[in-house]
Amino acid sequence: MARITLDGLAHSYLPHPQGEGDFALKELNLDWEDGAAYALLGASGCGKSTLLNIISGLLRPSRGRILFDGTDVTRRPTAERNIAQVFQFPVVYDTMTVRQNLAFPLRNRGRDEAYVARRVVEIAAMIGLEHMLDRKARGLTADAKQKISLGRGMVRQDVNALLFDEPLTVIDPHMKWELRTQLKKLHREFGHTMIYVTHDQTEALTFADQVAVMHDGRVVQTGTPQDLFETPAHTFVGYFIGSPGMNVVPARIEGDRAILEGGPVVRLGDVYGPVTGRTAIGIRPEFARLTEGEGLPVRIRRVEDVGRHQIVRADLFGQEINVIAAEGERIPADAARVWFDPSHVNVYADDWRVTPLRRAQEVA
Repeated sequence: MARITLDGLAHSYLPHPQGEGDFALKELNLDWEDGAAYALLGASGCGKSTLLNIISGLLRPSRGRILFDGTDVTRRPTAERNIAQVFQFPVVYDTMTVRQNLAFPLRNRGRDEAYVARRVVEIAAMIGLEHMLDRKARGLTADAKQKISLGRGMVRQDVNALLFDEPLTVIDPHMKWELRTQLKKLHREFGHTMIYVTHDQTEALTFADQVAVMHDGRVVQTGTPQDLFETPAHTFVGYFIGSPGMNVVPARIEGDRAILEGGPVVRLGDVYGPVTGRTAIGIRPEFARLTEGEGLPVRIRRVEDVGRHQIVRADLFGQEINVIAAEGERIPADAARVWFDPSHVNVYADDWRVTPLRRAQEVA
């Protein structure tokens, strides 16, 4: 296992980048602790796989350094970094049996056959392939081959890090849940440093201790799932995490008040100093409530019953917002109003969260 440090890391696929816009990966300075489980989460093209390939040694960065436990490995080839990587699509030896595929990384490093046999059986049981050990990989389904790839990545216990690049893309939904559970179990048992790349928020939030959300080539926030949900550092995090995502409503900020276009006021749970730029408030649909009394007037456009709750799509002074209502809750047909919980309203300037001066109740 290793602590992984990214020191001033940046990468461009152009030979002579001129400005920040030429970089697929903007400058990063991050520390990933030894033995922790991390996820890199973001939309396609945001730089997740580029970063993973730099860590593994498949790609050399344009700038900066990668350190494993303080040792600079930026120019070292993949083989010298002692990592295991599982790719989006299966990488297996079709002419070998499942058993031989799983054993290959261990035999390649000279482990004794008794250990190899025992470890292969353990991993095969973990990925649900114990009944296929003596079958050739050729002819197996895509998800079975990907399980072999996962098994080959997990079979070694001495790696510095395990890197997963969208590994469950070809796995059926039920098996995805099982394999995520097994990966978490593996992490608890052996304490590998794990980095898991995905565009799926459910995979990221259920797998990782810490999630790094990427947008436009940069990490915009790293935190626990609770951090990302309750205090998104960037409006993209608010949009990308949650279903539906955070409501973002343009507003002018004055102390503990947000003044919407046209004059309506939203009370804030915090007090802010002068906030300039393109300002807005962000509120999760879970922290908004429909009422027939207090709050701001809204026009309900439609209601979607998703089983556990209802998603109410509404217009707030021309701005589309979403509200989560309990299953069976009566939705007002007209004269509906929406109330935002002040303690869960965040303030943003040019898409970045603004730190408040103090809690509103502290005002004398």
